[in-house]
Amino acid sequence: MTMNPFDERPLVLVMVGLPARGKSFTARRIARYTTWLGYRSKVFNVGSYRRARLGAGQKHTFFDPANAEGTFAREQMADEALVDVLAWVAGGGEVAVFDATNSTRERRARVRARCEAAGVQVVMVELVCDDRSVIEKNVRVSKLKGPDYVGRDPEEAMRDFMARLDHYESVYETVDEPDASWIRNVDLGRRIELNRIDGHLPSKLVVFLMNVHILPRAVYLTRHGQSTFNVAGRIGGDSSLAASGQRYADNLSSWLNQEIDPANPLEVWTSTLRRTVETGSHLGRPTRPWKLLDEIDAGACDGMTYEEIAQRMPEEYGARKSDKLRYRYPRGESYQDLIARLEPVILELERHREPVLIVGHQAVLRALYAYLTGEPAHKVPHLPIPLHTVIKLVPGGGGVPEERFELGPIDATDGGHG
Repeated sequence: MTMNPFDERPLVLVMVGLPARGKSFTARRIARYTTWLGYRSKVFNVGSYRRARLGAGQKHTFFDPANAEGTFAREQMADEALVDVLAWVAGGGEVAVFDATNSTRERRARVRARCEAAGVQVVMVELVCDDRSVIEKNVRVSKLKGPDYVGRDPEEAMRDFMARLDHYESVYETVDEPDASWIRNVDLGRRIELNRIDGHLPSKLVVFLMNVHILPRAVYLTRHGQSTFNVAGRIGGDSSLAASGQRYADNLSSWLNQEIDPANPLEVWTSTLRRTVETGSHLGRPTRPWKLLDEIDAGACDGMTYEEIAQRMPEEYGARKSDKLRYRYPRGESYQDLIARLEPVILELERHREPVLIVGHQAVLRALYAYLTGEPAHKVPHLPIPLHTVIKLVPGGGGVPEERFELGPIDATDGGHG
C-alpha cells in the first residue's frame, strides 16, 4: 500500500546521458529513495534487456549508428522495456525509471508521446559530465567489471568501451526541449538545471539529485550502548548507559581506532538523547548531536514496558502489533512519521563524501538501514538492529556491501522499540 499522500499521477523518469556518466547508478538511487518514501518504484534498464535477449559482450561495432542491424536491435530492446514500463505503471506502479541513453530528441519525443498517451507524467533526468578523468575512472571501476566485459583483458576492454562511447557521442543531442519537464545534473551535482518541474515528487527529486554522488564511502550504524531502560525492558525515555553499555562504548572506541585512523576524516552523529551522547563521548572524536536522530516518540507509552502497554492499553497494543509501520503511538509517532522526519538526514548522508558513524536508536537505524540497502518501507519495523553491534555499509557505484561486528555481550533484556 502506498504512503503517497498527494495522489499524483504515476511518474516515469526518463534517464538521458552518454555512457559512464552514472545514469544507472543514479537510476537505482532514485528508485531506492522513492521506495523508502513509500512509492512503488522500479528501474527498467535497457542494457539488461539487451543482455537477456542477445547475450552480453557485444563489441563496440554493435553500437555504431552506421550498423543498421545493431541499431534496429537496440531500438527493439528499448521499445520492449518501455512496453513493460507502461504495463507496470498500469498495474499500480507509481515511479518507473526508464534507464537508457535516450540520446536523440527523436527518441525522447517518442518515449514522451507514448507515456503521455497513457496518462503518465514524464520527467527527463540528464546527466552531463565532460571531465575525461572522471569518465575513465567510472569506466574502470564500473563498466569494465560489468557483464559486457567479464573475463576480457582490461586494456582491450577499455579500448572497446571508449570506442562504444565515441559511437554514442557522434549522435548525442543534449536535452533542450522547451515544452518538456527535465532536470539536468552537470558534473556530479556541481550545477542543476531545470525546466517545467512541477509537482510534489519531481520537486523533491531536484533536491535529492543536488546531493547524490557516485563516490563510495563507509557508513557505520550502531545503537547506543545498553541503557538502564533497555535492562528494565522500558521503551523511550532518556536514560543513561548501564554498566554493560559503558563497556560497549569503550569497546566501540577501541574498534573504531583500528578501523579508521584517528587522523583520518570521520563524522560522528548522535541523537540528543543521553544514551547516544554518552556512547559518543567515549570515542575521543567530535560528535554532532541531531534532534532528528532521536528515537521514535512513544507518546503516552513512553517509559512503559510492552507488558504494561498490553495490560493498560490493549487496543493500542493490538493495533501496533497488526500494523507496526502505520501505527502511531498516542500523542507520539509512527514509523511512517519517523521516515518523513529522517529525510534531511538522508540528504546529508548522500551529500557526504567522508565516512560517517551514526550512534542511534533501534527504530531510527532500522529506517536508515532500509534506505541504504534498498529495503521497502513495509519491512522497516522488522529489520534486525541488535545492541552492541556495528553495521558497516559502503554505498557506491555498485551494490551496498555489508559487514557486522559484534563488540561485546549485553544483559539478558534488550529493550527498545521491537
